[in-house]
Amino acid sequence: MQNNTTKPKARIGQGAQTGVYKVDSIKDIAESLNITISDSVASSLASDVEYRINQLIEEAARFMRHGRRTMMTTADVDQALRVLNIEPLYGHSPYNPTTFRRALPFPQVPAAGPVYFPEDEEIDFDRVLREEKIALPKGVGWTAHWLAVEGVQPLIPENPPAIPRDTDGDATAKGELLKVNGVSPMVNGSGLPLGPTGNLPPGTKKPATGQQANLQQSQQIVKQVLSRELQLYYARLTSSLLPPTSDFSKRTAALASLRSDAGLQSLLPYLVRWVGEGVVSVLKEESPSESEGKVLEVLLDVISAILDNTTLFVEPYLHQILPPILSILLHSSLPSSHATQLRTTGSQTLSKLLTQHSTTYPSLSPRIMKTLLLALISPGKSHGTREGAIRGLVGVGKEAVRKGLVEGGGAKVVAAEAEGQEAGSSYDLVNSVMDALRVLHPQSDMADSLDASSEADSETYAQLNELLGEFFAARVAVDAAWAREIVGAPKP
Repeated sequence: MQNNTTKPKARIGQGAQTGVYKVDSIKDIAESLNITISDSVASSLASDVEYRINQLIEEAARFMRHGRRTMMTTADVDQALRVLNIEPLYGHSPYNPTTFRRALPFPQVPAAGPVYFPEDEEIDFDRVLREEKIALPKGVGWTAHWLAVEGVQPLIPENPPAIPRDTDGDATAKGELLKVNGVSPMVNGSGLPLGPTGNLPPGTKKPATGQQANLQQSQQIVKQVLSRELQLYYARLTSSLLPPTSDFSKRTAALASLRSDAGLQSLLPYLVRWVGEGVVSVLKEESPSESEGKVLEVLLDVISAILDNTTLFVEPYLHQILPPILSILLHSSLPSSHATQLRTTGSQTLSKLLTQHSTTYPSLSPRIMKTLLLALISPGKSHGTREGAIRGLVGVGKEAVRKGLVEGGGAKVVAAEAEGQEAGSSYDLVNSVMDALRVLHPQSDMADSLDASSEADSETYAQLNELLGEFFAARVAVDAAWAREIVGAPKP
């Protein structure tokens, strides 16, 4: 009887090589990273790496089979890496495969096996030095330049060149489109039409041709041309505002748009000139009608809306906005039913303009005050001109009223004219002076008049009579606090 005995299988040593990926490769990589690992850890990592490689090869083989190919490419490996959510390997392309060279193993370590490495291209320095040198591109830099100045694009290399225009037909069409009430708007108020060659002012040479034109073009500023949208906006806006008999809702919407819309800077010189031409065309009549008075009201509303629009840069056009306002204030023959309303509105518009821009231009208020004071005290002026000057001083401010009516003698001039005429003819003028004096000190409802028996009040009345004249001194004396504020007397 035989005993069947099975010999035990020999166990694989712990340090024996079990996979394709060698433990020595793991250790070499760890040493390159200054990491020291044990044999057991290196063996575990080698097994994991081999598992990942097998997984990657299986996924790549799937793409190879779907492509009906028998040779695996680097594109298959890249697709497999994407499927496994692993960053792909860069620098390997199926259209330019990498060439590997085989290095024989060292004679001292024949078990290491051959090594494969990519072959580097050899560069011949003599050939490189003989070739033409390629200049390096200039580094990225930043510089500041003006895209547009006051709506006009300067001709500098950083800005696109102006598009030349072959004919003036389009310019004529645009001029006709923008023409309202027989007035064609000009560029920046300079008297230049939209066309670059038509109706040049006297003394201006016609544009040259050829090379001379190119030389002049680099030194001139490109004339501004409105876009089609702004032309339509201008035409719709002006037709909605004038004539004043048009739809009130349209006029209100047009003023609201002008007061709040952005992007109207390039249209501003056209609007300013349109307002100025409109005021001149109305005031040149000897006796403006009632409808023309409404036109002036609309034009003042347009100026006020332009000043209210915070997106508009109005300062370069102040010298064109002020003449229409002062003309309405100081004109002698405004329509009787609109005269007081027009001068009051003009005074409010002037006050708004000075509030916004007097800090930037400190000399603006004194110059306007000097103009109004001359219109007030100069002999031979009409009642309407003096009334407008007084309301203009109210718009300038409290100190302007004091210097014009009190210190400058404007109230005495008005009093002298009012005493020698009927009460009805100078009613509006007298009321304008009283309204201006109330700016110095508001009149109270429960006011005490000056006491003639008091020495201080008698002295105050005498000063009041000297500054304002008997006509207005009697009217101001009914409020003692008002009278003391005008003459600068201390409170009792």
